[in-house]
Amino acid sequence: MSKLPMVFIGHGSPMNTLEHNRYTDAWTQFARQIERPSAILAISAHWFVNASLVTAMSAPRTIHDFYGFPQELFDVQYPASGSSELANRVVELVKPGRVGLDRDSWGIDHGTWSVLAHMYPRADVPVVQLSIDASRPVEHHLGLGAQIAGLRDEGVLILASGNIVHNLRLVEWHEPDAGFEWAHRFDEAARAVMTSDPAAAGALVDEPDYAISAPTPDHFLPLLYLAGAAAATSERARVLVEGFSMGALSMTSYVVGDVS
Repeated sequence: MSKLPMVFIGHGSPMNTLEHNRYTDAWTQFARQIERPSAILAISAHWFVNASLVTAMSAPRTIHDFYGFPQELFDVQYPASGSSELANRVVELVKPGRVGLDRDSWGIDHGTWSVLAHMYPRADVPVVQLSIDASRPVEHHLGLGAQIAGLRDEGVLILASGNIVHNLRLVEWHEPDAGFEWAHRFDEAARAVMTSDPAAAGALVDEPDYAISAPTPDHFLPLLYLAGAAAATSERARVLVEGFSMGALSMTSYVVGDVS
Protein backbone atom coordinates (compact mmCIF):
# COMPACT_ATOMS: atom_id res chain seq x y z
CA MET A 1 0.00 0.00 0.00
CA SER A 2 1.29 3.46 -0.88
CA LYS A 3 1.39 6.27 1.67
CA LEU A 4 -2.13 7.42 2.43
CA PRO A 5 -3.00 11.10 2.38
CA MET A 6 -4.29 12.65 5.60
CA VAL A 7 -7.06 15.15 6.06
CA PHE A 8 -8.37 17.90 8.31
CA ILE A 9 -12.13 18.27 8.07
CA GLY A 10 -14.05 21.37 9.08
CA HIS A 11 -17.05 19.42 10.31
CA GLY A 12 -19.41 22.24 11.33
CA SER A 13 -22.87 21.43 12.66
CA PRO A 14 -23.80 17.83 13.59
CA MET A 15 -26.64 18.26 11.07
CA ASN A 16 -24.08 17.73 8.32
CA THR A 17 -24.47 14.04 9.19
CA LEU A 18 -27.96 14.06 7.71
CA GLU A 19 -27.43 16.60 4.95
CA HIS A 20 -25.86 16.45 1.52
CA ASN A 21 -24.08 19.65 0.55
CA ARG A 22 -20.82 20.66 -1.09
CA TYR A 23 -18.90 19.95 2.11
CA THR A 24 -20.24 16.46 2.64
CA ASP A 25 -19.84 15.79 -1.09
CA ALA A 26 -16.15 16.74 -0.81
CA TRP A 27 -15.66 14.34 2.12
CA THR A 28 -17.36 11.55 0.19
CA GLN A 29 -15.30 12.19 -2.92
CA PHE A 30 -12.07 12.24 -0.93
CA ALA A 31 -12.77 8.77 0.47
CA ARG A 32 -13.53 7.45 -3.01
CA GLN A 33 -10.26 8.79 -4.39
CA ILE A 34 -7.89 7.26 -1.87
CA GLU A 35 -6.93 3.67 -1.17
CA ARG A 36 -9.13 1.98 1.37
CA PRO A 37 -7.44 2.40 4.77
CA SER A 38 -6.82 -0.51 7.09
CA ALA A 39 -7.97 1.69 9.98
CA ILE A 40 -8.66 5.33 10.84
CA LEU A 41 -7.00 7.36 13.58
CA ALA A 42 -9.26 10.32 14.36
CA ILE A 43 -8.35 13.43 16.32
CA SER A 44 -11.65 15.13 17.14
CA ALA A 45 -12.29 18.51 18.74
CA HIS A 46 -14.87 16.82 20.93
CA TRP A 47 -12.50 14.66 22.97
CA PHE A 48 -10.78 17.55 24.72
CA VAL A 49 -9.59 16.44 28.16
CA ASN A 50 -6.60 16.91 30.45
CA ALA A 51 -4.92 13.71 29.31
CA SER A 52 -3.51 11.96 26.25
CA LEU A 53 -5.63 8.88 25.62
CA VAL A 54 -6.43 6.56 22.76
CA THR A 55 -9.55 4.42 22.48
CA ALA A 56 -8.75 0.72 22.82
CA MET A 57 -12.16 -0.95 23.04
CA SER A 58 -13.26 -3.49 20.43
CA ALA A 59 -16.67 -1.90 19.87
CA PRO A 60 -16.60 1.85 20.58
CA ARG A 61 -19.99 3.38 21.34
CA THR A 62 -21.51 6.17 19.26
CA ILE A 63 -21.46 9.32 21.42
CA HIS A 64 -24.17 11.95 20.92
CA ASP A 65 -22.31 14.85 22.51
CA PHE A 66 -24.76 17.68 21.71
CA TYR A 67 -28.28 18.83 22.51
CA GLY A 68 -31.16 20.69 20.90
CA PHE A 69 -31.09 18.81 17.59
CA PRO A 70 -33.78 16.62 15.96
CA GLN A 71 -34.31 13.10 17.30
CA GLU A 72 -33.21 11.76 13.91
CA LEU A 73 -29.68 12.87 14.73
CA PHE A 74 -29.71 11.18 18.15
CA ASP A 75 -30.85 8.00 16.42
CA VAL A 76 -27.69 7.87 14.29
CA GLN A 77 -25.38 5.00 15.14
CA TYR A 78 -21.91 4.49 13.71
CA PRO A 79 -21.03 0.90 14.67
CA ALA A 80 -17.42 0.79 13.48
CA SER A 81 -15.14 -1.61 15.29
CA GLY A 82 -12.15 -0.42 17.26
CA SER A 83 -8.57 -1.60 16.84
CA SER A 84 -6.44 -2.52 19.83
CA GLU A 85 -3.58 -3.07 17.38
CA LEU A 86 -3.70 0.56 16.20
CA ALA A 87 -4.21 1.86 19.75
CA ASN A 88 -1.08 0.04 20.91
CA ARG A 89 0.82 1.25 17.86
CA VAL A 90 0.02 4.86 18.79
CA VAL A 91 1.26 4.22 22.33
CA GLU A 92 4.57 2.95 20.94
CA LEU A 93 5.01 5.76 18.42
CA VAL A 94 4.71 8.56 20.95
CA LYS A 95 7.31 7.22 23.38
CA PRO A 96 9.01 8.53 25.47
CA GLY A 97 5.78 10.49 25.79
CA ARG A 98 2.80 8.70 27.25
CA VAL A 99 -0.63 7.98 25.82
CA GLY A 100 -2.99 5.92 27.94
CA LEU A 101 -5.30 3.19 26.67
CA ASP A 102 -8.99 4.02 27.17
CA ARG A 103 -10.98 0.80 27.24
CA ASP A 104 -14.34 2.03 28.51
CA SER A 105 -14.87 5.79 28.88
CA TRP A 106 -15.07 7.24 25.37
CA GLY A 107 -15.97 5.97 21.91
CA ILE A 108 -16.67 7.72 18.60
CA ASP A 109 -17.99 11.27 19.02
CA HIS A 110 -19.82 13.38 16.46
CA GLY A 111 -16.66 15.19 15.37
CA THR A 112 -15.68 11.83 13.92
CA TRP A 113 -18.89 10.04 12.99
CA SER A 114 -20.59 13.04 11.37
CA VAL A 115 -17.76 12.97 8.83
CA LEU A 116 -17.31 9.20 8.54
CA ALA A 117 -21.03 8.75 7.92
CA HIS A 118 -20.31 10.25 4.50
CA MET A 119 -16.80 8.90 3.91
CA TYR A 120 -17.44 5.31 5.00
CA PRO A 121 -21.21 5.01 5.49
CA ARG A 122 -21.07 1.25 6.10
CA ALA A 123 -18.87 1.81 9.17
CA ASP A 124 -16.68 -1.00 7.92
CA VAL A 125 -13.26 0.53 8.65
CA PRO A 126 -11.95 0.27 12.25
CA VAL A 127 -11.82 3.61 14.08
CA VAL A 128 -9.59 4.72 16.93
CA GLN A 129 -9.75 8.17 18.51
CA LEU A 130 -6.84 10.08 20.01
CA SER A 131 -7.76 12.66 22.64
CA ILE A 132 -6.56 16.25 22.64
CA ASP A 133 -4.76 17.03 25.90
CA ALA A 134 -6.15 20.41 26.95
CA SER A 135 -3.29 20.96 29.39
CA ARG A 136 -0.53 20.94 26.80
CA PRO A 137 0.86 23.80 24.63
CA VAL A 138 0.62 24.03 20.85
CA GLU A 139 4.13 22.58 20.44
CA HIS A 140 2.94 19.36 22.05
CA HIS A 141 0.16 18.90 19.51
CA LEU A 142 2.46 19.65 16.57
CA GLY A 143 4.93 17.15 17.99
CA LEU A 144 2.32 14.42 18.35
CA GLY A 145 1.29 14.99 14.76
CA ALA A 146 4.89 14.43 13.69
CA GLN A 147 5.14 11.27 15.80
CA ILE A 148 2.07 9.62 14.29
CA ALA A 149 2.88 10.63 10.69
CA GLY A 150 4.42 7.23 9.96
CA LEU A 151 1.02 5.55 10.32
CA ARG A 152 0.30 6.71 6.78
CA ASP A 153 2.83 4.18 5.52
CA GLU A 154 0.99 1.45 7.44
CA GLY A 155 -2.37 1.94 5.76
CA VAL A 156 -3.88 4.16 8.44
CA LEU A 157 -5.90 7.24 7.51
CA ILE A 158 -5.20 10.16 9.84
CA LEU A 159 -8.37 12.22 10.17
CA ALA A 160 -8.33 15.47 12.13
CA SER A 161 -11.74 17.04 12.69
CA GLY A 162 -12.55 20.51 14.03
CA ASN A 163 -13.13 24.01 12.67
CA ILE A 164 -10.42 26.60 12.16
CA VAL A 165 -12.93 29.29 13.10
CA HIS A 166 -15.46 28.20 15.74
CA ASN A 167 -17.29 30.76 17.87
CA LEU A 168 -20.74 29.51 18.75
CA ARG A 169 -21.60 32.61 20.78
CA LEU A 170 -21.43 34.76 17.65
CA VAL A 171 -23.22 32.54 15.13
CA GLU A 172 -25.90 34.12 12.98
CA TRP A 173 -28.48 31.40 12.36
CA HIS A 174 -30.09 33.33 9.49
CA GLU A 175 -26.75 33.55 7.59
CA PRO A 176 -26.06 29.90 6.67
CA ASP A 177 -23.27 30.64 4.18
CA ALA A 178 -21.78 33.84 5.59
CA GLY A 179 -18.45 34.55 7.26
CA PHE A 180 -17.59 37.61 9.32
CA GLU A 181 -14.59 39.71 8.27
CA TRP A 182 -12.51 38.55 11.22
CA ALA A 183 -13.39 34.94 10.41
CA HIS A 184 -12.20 35.41 6.84
CA ARG A 185 -8.96 37.02 8.02
CA PHE A 186 -8.08 34.18 10.38
CA ASP A 187 -9.09 31.51 7.90
CA GLU A 188 -6.86 33.14 5.29
CA ALA A 189 -3.96 33.34 7.76
CA ALA A 190 -4.32 29.62 8.42
CA ARG A 191 -4.40 28.89 4.70
CA ALA A 192 -1.22 30.89 4.08
CA VAL A 193 0.61 28.80 6.67
CA MET A 194 -0.83 25.38 5.82
CA THR A 195 -0.14 25.73 2.10
CA SER A 196 3.41 27.05 2.51
CA ASP A 197 4.97 26.10 5.87
CA PRO A 198 2.82 23.84 8.10
CA ALA A 199 5.62 23.67 10.67
CA ALA A 200 4.79 27.29 11.53
CA ALA A 201 1.11 26.60 12.26
CA GLY A 202 1.63 27.03 15.99
CA ALA A 203 2.23 30.74 15.42
CA LEU A 204 -1.42 31.13 14.37
CA VAL A 205 -2.30 31.53 18.05
CA ASP A 206 -0.50 34.89 17.90
CA GLU A 207 -2.70 36.20 15.10
CA PRO A 208 -4.87 39.21 16.10
CA ASP A 209 -8.05 37.34 15.18
CA TYR A 210 -7.21 34.10 16.99
CA ALA A 211 -8.98 34.99 20.24
CA ILE A 212 -12.31 35.69 18.58
CA SER A 213 -11.93 32.86 16.04
CA ALA A 214 -11.02 30.24 18.65
CA PRO A 215 -12.33 31.45 22.03
CA THR A 216 -11.71 27.87 23.13
CA PRO A 217 -8.93 25.97 21.37
CA ASP A 218 -10.65 22.59 21.02
CA HIS A 219 -11.75 23.00 17.40
CA PHE A 220 -8.53 24.67 16.30
CA LEU A 221 -6.02 22.21 17.78
CA PRO A 222 -6.84 19.25 15.46
CA LEU A 223 -5.36 21.31 12.63
CA LEU A 224 -1.99 21.18 14.39
CA TYR A 225 -1.89 17.38 14.17
CA LEU A 226 -2.18 17.62 10.40
CA ALA A 227 0.39 20.43 10.36
CA GLY A 228 2.84 18.49 12.51
CA ALA A 229 2.52 15.35 10.40
CA ALA A 230 2.96 17.38 7.21
CA ALA A 231 6.04 19.11 8.59
CA ALA A 232 7.57 15.76 9.54
CA THR A 233 7.47 14.68 5.89
CA SER A 234 8.23 18.11 4.38
CA GLU A 235 4.80 18.31 2.74
CA ARG A 236 2.32 21.12 2.32
CA ALA A 237 -1.44 21.08 2.58
CA ARG A 238 -3.96 21.96 -0.07
CA VAL A 239 -7.56 23.02 0.37
CA LEU A 240 -10.10 20.23 -0.05
CA VAL A 241 -13.17 22.45 0.30
CA GLU A 242 -13.74 25.92 1.71
CA GLY A 243 -16.53 28.12 2.97
CA PHE A 244 -18.25 29.53 6.03
CA SER A 245 -21.36 28.82 8.02
CA MET A 246 -23.42 31.20 10.16
CA GLY A 247 -20.75 33.88 10.19
CA ALA A 248 -18.56 32.34 12.87
CA LEU A 249 -17.72 28.85 11.57
CA SER A 250 -15.11 28.05 8.96
CA MET A 251 -15.77 24.89 6.96
CA THR A 252 -12.34 24.88 5.32
CA SER A 253 -10.79 21.41 5.02
CA TYR A 254 -7.23 20.45 4.07
CA VAL A 255 -5.52 17.43 2.54
CA VAL A 256 -1.86 16.47 2.74
CA GLY A 257 -0.60 13.87 0.27
CA ASP A 258 -1.56 12.59 -3.14
CA VAL A 259 -5.20 12.00 -4.01
CA SER A 260 -5.84 10.18 -7.29
